Amino acid sequence: MSRARQPPLVTGISPNEGAPWTKVTIRGENLGTGPNDLIGLSICGHNCLLTAEWISASKIVCRVGPAKDDKGEIIVTTKSGGQGTSTVSFKLLKPERIGILDQSAVWVDELNYYDMRTDRNKGISPLSLRPANPLGIDIDKGKVPLKDLENMFPGMSGDFTSENFSATWYLIENHSSTGFEHLRMAVGNLKKQASKKNEGSLAYVKGGLSTFFEAQDALAAIHQKLESDGTEKVEGSMTQRLENVLNRASETADTLFQEVLGRKDKADSTRNALNVLQRFKFLFNLPLNIERNIQKGDYDVVINDYEKAKSLFGNTEVPVFKKVYSEVETRIEALRKLLMDKLLETPSTLHDQKRYIRYLSDLHAPGDPAWQCIVAQHKWILQLMQNCKEDFIKEQKVGGVGLELDRSSALNRISLPAPVKRGGSFQTPKDDSWHYKSPQQVRFVEKLSDVVISQLPNFWKLWISYVNGSLFSETGEKSGQVEKLKKNARQRQNDFKGMIEEVTRRLVQLVRGALLPSSLTELQLRQYGGWDTKTPLSGVWLTQVIHTVRLSHEALSALEIPNDLLQVIQDLLQDLRVHCLLTTLQHTEEDVKRLAEKEDWVVDNEGITSLPAQFEQCMVQMLQSLKEPMECKLGEINILNLDVVQDKACEQCISIMKVFIKCLEQLSIKTDGDIDTSHLSVELASPDLFGSIKEDFSSKPEQRLLIILSNCQYLERHTFLNLAEHLEKNGFTSAEKIIRVSIEALRQLDEYLFETYIEKKSDPIVGSLEPGIYAGYFDWKDCLPPTGVRSYLKEALVSIISVHAEVFTISKELVTRVLSKIIEAVAEEMSRLMQCVSSFSKNGALQARLEISALLDAIEPYLTSESRTSFKQALEALPQLQSGADKKLLEELLNKFKSSMKLQLNCFKPASFQPVKR
Repeated sequence: MSRARQPPLVTGISPNEGAPWTKVTIRGENLGTGPNDLIGLSICGHNCLLTAEWISASKIVCRVGPAKDDKGEIIVTTKSGGQGTSTVSFKLLKPERIGILDQSAVWVDELNYYDMRTDRNKGISPLSLRPANPLGIDIDKGKVPLKDLENMFPGMSGDFTSENFSATWYLIENHSSTGFEHLRMAVGNLKKQASKKNEGSLAYVKGGLSTFFEAQDALAAIHQKLESDGTEKVEGSMTQRLENVLNRASETADTLFQEVLGRKDKADSTRNALNVLQRFKFLFNLPLNIERNIQKGDYDVVINDYEKAKSLFGNTEVPVFKKVYSEVETRIEALRKLLMDKLLETPSTLHDQKRYIRYLSDLHAPGDPAWQCIVAQHKWILQLMQNCKEDFIKEQKVGGVGLELDRSSALNRISLPAPVKRGGSFQTPKDDSWHYKSPQQVRFVEKLSDVVISQLPNFWKLWISYVNGSLFSETGEKSGQVEKLKKNARQRQNDFKGMIEEVTRRLVQLVRGALLPSSLTELQLRQYGGWDTKTPLSGVWLTQVIHTVRLSHEALSALEIPNDLLQVIQDLLQDLRVHCLLTTLQHTEEDVKRLAEKEDWVVDNEGITSLPAQFEQCMVQMLQSLKEPMECKLGEINILNLDVVQDKACEQCISIMKVFIKCLEQLSIKTDGDIDTSHLSVELASPDLFGSIKEDFSSKPEQRLLIILSNCQYLERHTFLNLAEHLEKNGFTSAEKIIRVSIEALRQLDEYLFETYIEKKSDPIVGSLEPGIYAGYFDWKDCLPPTGVRSYLKEALVSIISVHAEVFTISKELVTRVLSKIIEAVAEEMSRLMQCVSSFSKNGALQARLEISALLDAIEPYLTSESRTSFKQALEALPQLQSGADKKLLEELLNKFKSSMKLQLNCFKPASFQPVKR
């Protein structure tokens, strides 16, 4: 079925551009047969049918809606013609916010303005309606700090609504990178805005000209009528008589109806009073409402009502209103006092503090509540810190302290199983006594740090909010009061800096009073001391304290507090680290002193006990415990780079080494009654010779000397070198000096112990030679032909063999050193004895040569240059053998001696195997 009419065609629209809700007139053809025939109307894609008013088939009036498209066609749809077309278009302009003082040809809907600061609805503020971008070009925020701008333009402002507005400031702040062409465009935009305002005012005058003319005509006609009637002031005129009649009528009426009118006036006054009460019930009910809302804690409502009452009745001259408003002011003053009390109340959260400060700011409280809060909070933090110290001191005095740790030495944690296996691992015994209550000073530092870390961040954030103004207005709105408070805050920066310094200084002094009392003056000790320091803390607890203080410093640094305010904490950390280092070294020295008690005299196959390993482990554990305090965190220095600390540490380390060497010396001079040696056993290192036999024997002083000598050799060749490497790895630059001095002391002890042992062993052997030679009234001048080596020499060799066995059993490495020294003594004695003989018979000379030669052959592997020289001198003192028979006899007797003593002399031969290396 075809349509009866042509499709609608829009040929014109007036106006052809405008903001949303602009009223337009659409003209065209076939726009419908009536209102019911119009079923669709869209402008720029937005449906405008609801506001459409059909006038005729060629005219429709409607309002433009908020379309998405900036420009579009006008499409009319009718039942009779269907969807139409358009030959024109409409341009949709962005809506402009119209201020409360701007003229407008259309009705402006009132918008609700929500104040984020006070959480209340308000009417639109003139400042909120100012253009966000007056130049009309893109804003390009520069990177010039606000502080620099304030210094460049003192007393000026970049806010274009401010009385002290500076255009240069505004351009630097918002258009520092904008090109010249864009700035020229901005100038054009400003000129357009100015001309538009002027044209707008003129247009409104033109539109109201007809009204103005009608009013002018009416006023002119009245004036002309009065001028034509010139009798209004003549006595007896009509108007005068009429006035007299009316006055008499009025007086008569008043007399007749005076009572009625009086009641009516009273009723009217009552009615008026009720109307006033009803009309201004907000004000009359406000005092009671304020009381109720204060009790409920609805301070926002109270402040909102107060501001409304102040704007309406603040300057009223009506007595009743003034009386009620003064009552309101009384209650508001009480609220100010209540809020101030709550603000200064401690403890309090940062959220509550900010809330109360904003309330007081809104109520225009006198003074500076924010600064008063900061001062109160500062005193509260200092009091908390002092209370923390006093609580622990009180606990100490009343004896409520928990079990203190008896310092557990590293020695107790490195006890070795017997016998000690070289290369085995040291197992730390599990001891339930390790779980104990922390020392009082450690718990105090932890508690004190908790106080500072929990309170100071909010204190710092409160100050930052105070300085940047967010404490007074979260929305960032600028007002004279906010700017004044921000200015006050900037003037108090030095005062606040002093507060932070006092808090950090108090923290440091309290910690020093507990752990480093010697670093405080007498006056400071009376205030921050009072601790029981009879039992000093161990390095383990000092490390925990350092860890706690470091965490406090990191937490405060994270708040971006300037480093110069935290320098006192860095200084404290440095002193604590030095104290921990020296204390650990002192305690290690005490542990090393007790190592002698741990000597079990159990010797391994190299003649070494567990003592060197225990000493090395003790030192290594000490260095491991120092890793955390010696580690350099951000902003810290290596304390070993300080000459004084390095010297003290070096001196202490040398003292530790010397103490250990002293322990060895004490062990060497202890009597049998001083040492429990019932468990002494030796693991023999030569299974080929002795099988798996393990000999148990009682320890003698000479054996202990050998064991200590063996330990000294191992310390010099291995342990001390290992310790030098460990010390260097841990930053001890004087490790070479420590080891050099220690080795010198060790060698002195070694030499002393060696001489003592040689003296004990060589004296009996040397002393037996002369009596043995001359036994039985033997005379070199008159003796029988030799038949073999005499017994005295065999006994001397057996004694040397017993020394060899004793030394070999303890340490194979000492055999050559010991036997060479003993043989030097024997050779020297034999040389002396031979040189003392005045003359030898032939038989005597042969006997002497036989015995010296037998001795030389037996001990040949252990001869030294000194002993060879002594034997040479002894042989030179003998007459030379003249006959071949004598030489042959000498050789036969030597062979006979070697054969008969073969088993004994085998011990002097070099070992067929090398000692097992560690």
